[in-house]
Amino acid sequence: MADQPLKLETEYPFENHFLDLDGLRYHYLDEGDGPPVVMLHGNPSWSFYYRRLVLALRGEFRCIVPDHIGCGFSEKPGDDRYPYTLKRRVDDLEVLLDHLNPDGPVHLVVHDWGGMIGMAYAHRHPDRIARLVLLNTAAFHLPRSKSFPPLLWVCRTWMGALLIRGGNAFSRAAAHVGCKRNPMSKALRDLYCLPYDSWKNRIATLRFVQDIPLRPGDRGYALVTEVGEALQQFRKNPTLICWGMKDFVFDRHFLDQWSRLLPEARVHRFEDCGHYVLEDAAEEVVPLIVEHLRAVTKEMQ
Repeated sequence: MADQPLKLETEYPFENHFLDLDGLRYHYLDEGDGPPVVMLHGNPSWSFYYRRLVLALRGEFRCIVPDHIGCGFSEKPGDDRYPYTLKRRVDDLEVLLDHLNPDGPVHLVVHDWGGMIGMAYAHRHPDRIARLVLLNTAAFHLPRSKSFPPLLWVCRTWMGALLIRGGNAFSRAAAHVGCKRNPMSKALRDLYCLPYDSWKNRIATLRFVQDIPLRPGDRGYALVTEVGEALQQFRKNPTLICWGMKDFVFDRHFLDQWSRLLPEARVHRFEDCGHYVLEDAAEEVVPLIVEHLRAVTKEMQ
């Protein structure tokens, strides 16, 4: 049976907002009213990843969902206009939230690179953070028990650069393997890959992989060290972890590290799900997140 066609305006029925960020168009969603929830995507996805969660929350919460520069509907500048560094990503988020001025501490929902960006922001402003939701992500160096995946090594070579920017290999491969329980249809994979439709528009997909700091002296290494060493300051922040156990990168080694750092976190393991756990197990994960965030409203009553 052929895939049913999917329309972006049906799957992603939101108003687009843009912030001028030093001359660059920084796209974000700002849906609903109430306690603020900031959702940060990773690579090679975009704000589309959070669409179901936004629909579930916007009746009770203010949902703020940016597309990192180079991703989604944000501008995709060349290296001469944007550095594509972790520090700059955190700076961008800080500018956006200062501009939007959310009322009270924010709840953070993070996935993939969103964890490193979001927790670096949290490290800067711990008083601005309420509850945490962690979805197959990291905010620390590669665990000692984990080897760097060979496929990511390839992506950091000239051949990987050619495949990623020339053939959109990283985005398409992630869409193919990211869901295990409920594999994406071709139509859904196409929407995930929609913003990355040319060599020029795939620059961030490559730069994110190249920016992973593995050794002292690598760009961003010191910042990752600093944030990772300070994560225990968030032990008292109520934290929900939903984890796809068949993620070939963010696997049990990363989950074990989170459990050591935040031992009071509620952990839900999805043994048959992959990297895109919010997509793969939406019927279970979305209600868990809604319940976790609603708890703060009940506490205030």
